[in-house]
Amino acid sequence: MERLRQRIGTARKALSQFEKLADLPQPNDIERDAGIQRFEFSFEAVWKTAQRYLQVVEGIDVASPKTVIRASLQASLFDEAESRLALQMADDRNLTSYTYNEALAKKIFSRLGAYHKLLRNWLNRMEKRLDKSSVHRAHDH
Repeated sequence: MERLRQRIGTARKALSQFEKLADLPQPNDIERDAGIQRFEFSFEAVWKTAQRYLQVVEGIDVASPKTVIRASLQASLFDEAESRLALQMADDRNLTSYTYNEALAKKIFSRLGAYHKLLRNWLNRMEKRLDKSSVHRAHDH
């Protein structure tokens, strides 16, 4: 449980850095590339937090980002539309190593605001449920 809370804290820090660049209206190349890199860090931190959450709280063992996303839908951490966006986000994350392709980098950057919001909501839902389950456990003892 403590390891999960540490992961949540790490993901929160990554998201707060990502937020600073996620919605820039006219980023220059450096800001765009930095925003994409912060997206990469945030995506990694949040999906790995979700992986741990699913294991510890829901009893679901999954290994890859897309299986974690699908399990998050099953666990009602996402609705259908969010799940589709999250799968697109995972695909975009896999493409970020091609940011030398300017058209692709611009396309991915244009979605970062939506991705930031989705990652934040995903993390908030996990934390809220974790707090509820901790309260229930405390009352059971």
